[in-house]
Amino acid sequence: MLWCLRAVPKRSVSRLAGYLAASPMSRVLIPRFARTYGVNVDEAERPLEAYESLADFFTRRLKPGARPVAPGKDVVVSPVDGRVSQAGSIAEGTLLQAKGVTYRVRELLGSAEKAAAYEGGAFVTLYLSPRDYHRIHMPVSGWITEYCYVPGTLFPVNPFGVRCVDGLFAKNERLITYIRTDWGEVAVVKVGATMVGSVCVTYDETVRTNVRRGKLTCRVLEVPHYAEKGEELGYFTFGSTVIVLFPRGTVRLRDDLCPGQAVRMGEPIGRVTGM
Repeated sequence: MLWCLRAVPKRSVSRLAGYLAASPMSRVLIPRFARTYGVNVDEAERPLEAYESLADFFTRRLKPGARPVAPGKDVVVSPVDGRVSQAGSIAEGTLLQAKGVTYRVRELLGSAEKAAAYEGGAFVTLYLSPRDYHRIHMPVSGWITEYCYVPGTLFPVNPFGVRCVDGLFAKNERLITYIRTDWGEVAVVKVGATMVGSVCVTYDETVRTNVRRGKLTCRVLEVPHYAEKGEELGYFTFGSTVIVLFPRGTVRLRDDLCPGQAVRMGEPIGRVTGM
């Protein structure tokens, strides 16, 4: 099975999937998609017939109030709906991908200098399935100061891929947003995957992933963009994974966060220490 994943032209297939999903003809598939994956359509901002394409439905917004954001300056919230893949501490520059499988922070971020800032810190990896709400939000309030697009492959990030592909999250393409807070810098890593047409962010409409001959691109924003906790940060055009990194001694994650646990955007996942 793994050799098949390696042989498939994943980038081309994903771009094609994105193109087809954005076609107006795909709108006839929306009701079947919603039924097949058990999407809670009652939460959607619009009725199913109002969406212009399958991609439009993938990136749907929710009705006001559907995802209350936990209050408190010291409360860190989940940036997405999904399930916890892994959560814990960053030790000796490594993160846990799955039981017995690790990968390097410097490879994930594409920078040894950036990785050093998170040594001894905490991380949480959240997997979004096709049924989930696909928009990404701020886990904390702060200034968006820079981003980095790291090109790569597009292995599936489902449980099979996570178990079987060593260093998957550091091999797949990813778009990293850095958020400056009063207590440190938070990295929100949005990982691309097979069938994800692209990852988009709200603070710079020119940023796109899954582009032909993509190059490592890092940019410091001339004018940092301030956003409150819970504000929209971006979206996937299909399910994927978000990894959030916190510096050492800044955030204590909930003790009960464990693999497979469902979380919703705005739900507390940790607390800033020393506030």
